[in-house]
Amino acid sequence: MHQNRKQKSNKLKILSKVLLIIIGGFITAYGLEAILIPNNVSDGGVTGLSIVGSQLFGLPLGMLIGIINIPFVWLGYKQIGKSFALYSIIGIASLAISTSLMHHIPTIIEGDTLLVTVVGGIIIGFGMGLALRNGGALDGIDMLAVLLSRKVPFGTSDLILFLNMFVFIVVSTVFGLQGAILSGLAYFIASKVIHIVEEGLSGSKTFKIITNQPEIMVETIRDRLGRGATYTEAYGGYSNEQFKEITCVINRMEESKIKDIIHEIDPTAFVVVYDVAEVRGGNFKKKDIH
Repeated sequence: MHQNRKQKSNKLKILSKVLLIIIGGFITAYGLEAILIPNNVSDGGVTGLSIVGSQLFGLPLGMLIGIINIPFVWLGYKQIGKSFALYSIIGIASLAISTSLMHHIPTIIEGDTLLVTVVGGIIIGFGMGLALRNGGALDGIDMLAVLLSRKVPFGTSDLILFLNMFVFIVVSTVFGLQGAILSGLAYFIASKVIHIVEEGLSGSKTFKIITNQPEIMVETIRDRLGRGATYTEAYGGYSNEQFKEITCVINRMEESKIKDIIHEIDPTAFVVVYDVAEVRGGNFKKKDIH
């Protein structure tokens, strides 16, 4: 009985992921067909190359998106895994079909270049982020960047930037220099929205604190924020002095409060702050103690 319930729950989870990925593809297609493309603004990555190809050769955009992404999906299968590749196929198919269905949809914004880039970037970023949050991708250029980063001495983000610079150079041959610049701005906005959708608005941060009053610091953080902390024994590289390093995970809303606490107890404390993509387990839920 428990096993059947678990299987049913897993099936519902998979179905919800598939549905949200399809919706993400639909939203992205709307941003392209109703805002960006009619105003001679493109996207980055494989979608941007597909838009250029569609404009130059008169081929259906949806068909080009599907065809050009095939080798990248294969890369995703080899480098990331089977489920990611399958979810990405669903997402890319949703985007390709949706662009074909919306090809003659009325433009909702026309002429105002700033508004076009901002609204278009937000919409396609939300759609792509929704797909990524649920395990799929709508564009394959990131997969290529991951593969290249293992072969050349550059990071993935640097390679994504480099590959998209090439894409926007190609875009300039069709939409002109202004169109390429606007496309780059729309892509930048979309990338920020993707990050927000993937990680959520709240987010978390890790504070690593080196202080000469670790016990008081931990006790105050617990009393005022309701957050636990851990100690790590560490040694100074120069002085060889032993000390306790405090590690504490908080949400972004509490960042200013923990900084106030640190400054109040030990203004000379050494503090390092990291962004945290995800927090699971433990007792991290917000406590109503403020």
